[in-house]
Amino acid sequence: MHRWILPFLLSLSLAPLAQTNGTYKIAVLKYSGGGDYYANPTALPNLAQFCNQNLGTQISKDVPYVEVGSKDLYLYPFVHMTGHGNVVFSRSEANNLRDYLIAGGFLHIDDNYGMDEYVRGEIKKVFPEYDLQELPSNHEIFSAHYQLGGLPKIHEHDGKRPQAFGVFHEGRMVLLYTFETDLSDGWEDQRVHNDSEDKRQQALKMGANILYYVYTR
Repeated sequence: MHRWILPFLLSLSLAPLAQTNGTYKIAVLKYSGGGDYYANPTALPNLAQFCNQNLGTQISKDVPYVEVGSKDLYLYPFVHMTGHGNVVFSRSEANNLRDYLIAGGFLHIDDNYGMDEYVRGEIKKVFPEYDLQELPSNHEIFSAHYQLGGLPKIHEHDGKRPQAFGVFHEGRMVLLYTFETDLSDGWEDQRVHNDSEDKRQQALKMGANILYYVYTR
């Protein structure tokens, strides 16, 4: 169960998303290092729309960028991070992100191809005592709402299988890292990557599962 510390969030029900009455806001993480944190600008608005239409949620399609070191992180129970390149968290940023996640926040990192070699070290900076744990295909996040049987592969790059990793604090997953899948590319407007409707649906359903999992645990 989330141990969220903001008063307005404490007043919200953690019942299944389809039964909530408030409007939830989600955000994109802005980080330093030169990586394109701003990649896939249509991804989260489209995911919010998909969830609102298919899960009965009320998630705002106005998705801001929030800096790693900002206290504004605490305004958003769910924050998404993506990009293709370098990622650098300062010590104070890593501490702020850690405090946010321990307090009840959730971070989803989606490697947009090229981020992996950089982001793993920064995750370790945030949680030096924990290792990334690969999630098995029967983990509940893959069936939280849609039965997917594992992480879908949206884009092919190096012929590697898609993998999902979690960081767990006191039994609660606080961070999800998806690798070799390009989920957030699949959330974008169809014209951006020319993905098939089947691939887009797989990506959007997995995104919906992630949000459903976050908001109902």
